[in-house]
Amino acid sequence: MTLIRPTPEAADGSAAPGGAGTGRAAAALVLVALGALIPLLGPSTALHGTGEAAAPGAGGIALLRTVLFAALCVPLGEMFVGRLARRVPGAPAERPRSWAPVAAAVGFGAALGLASVVATGNLMPASLSEMDPGGLYKSRDGRLALLEVNAFAAAGLCALSRRPGTQVWPLAAIVVAEALRAHPPTEHTPLVGSGLTLVHLTCASLWAGGLLYALRTLRGWRAPAAGAALLGLYARVAVLLLAAITATGVWSSLRRMPPETVVEQLTSTAYGRTLLAKVLLVAAVAALALWARRRLRRAADPLTACSPARAEVVVLGAVVAVSGLLTALPLPIRW
Repeated sequence: MTLIRPTPEAADGSAAPGGAGTGRAAAALVLVALGALIPLLGPSTALHGTGEAAAPGAGGIALLRTVLFAALCVPLGEMFVGRLARRVPGAPAERPRSWAPVAAAVGFGAALGLASVVATGNLMPASLSEMDPGGLYKSRDGRLALLEVNAFAAAGLCALSRRPGTQVWPLAAIVVAEALRAHPPTEHTPLVGSGLTLVHLTCASLWAGGLLYALRTLRGWRAPAAGAALLGLYARVAVLLLAAITATGVWSSLRRMPPETVVEQLTSTAYGRTLLAKVLLVAAVAALALWARRRLRRAADPLTACSPARAEVVVLGAVVAVSGLLTALPLPIRW
């Protein structure tokens, strides 16, 4: 659950001091840079001492997929929390400017980069001459990569149109494509795996993207009662999202690592180590959400529950980065 407390500047409508705004921007850039190091440097760290070998360019692929996941979270979260805000009695009409067009452009670039990797035989291309764009139509992975490129382009056009809600359809196509890509036909019961990934990715995008948009929305509201009502609605849905994320994550992990090998593979394989890091990060996010929920229910001023929000945003960003890294590592061996 994401709880955001409006700053004093937002509450009285005045702008933040220039120094404070510059400091927050610098801090955000530092956090983004640190987050980018997770997928870029993560493969070598996770693989150290395991005897496994990563595919060439694993760091670049992990970074591109992290950007793709983040670009998916932003518009889905905006639509999710925007729908909740419309159900709040007496909610202010103000809404933060949509980041969906920018997210679609960034996602388009990431999807295009991943498509170029597929067009080069799942290698990071060193030049345009190494790529075979026409070959994308001949393989399943290539067609899915092209679908994601086109879907992000369509989502951007929808976000700029008079009916931005229509972007839900191309975004849904991206989620389906990612679910299918993660579980090729050669895998055991691939449809089950794709279904689990579909639910997991959808719920995670709503949770992370909704958190970000809730923070941005409350900064512009000057109605404490409406803000508390929005937080309450979000909290109820967030509990269900966390339950779905946990259930599908555990099931997916057990499909890839049989129960009798989980403990050993969590420390002896790159995939297991990264998965363990993701579990710990999600546990931290859940603890922050629980802290915020207790404050929302028990504090005299419900908006005091917003203090854990920024930390939760940072940790969720790390979860997205680790998830991108997870997709670029070799899958664990089913013993």
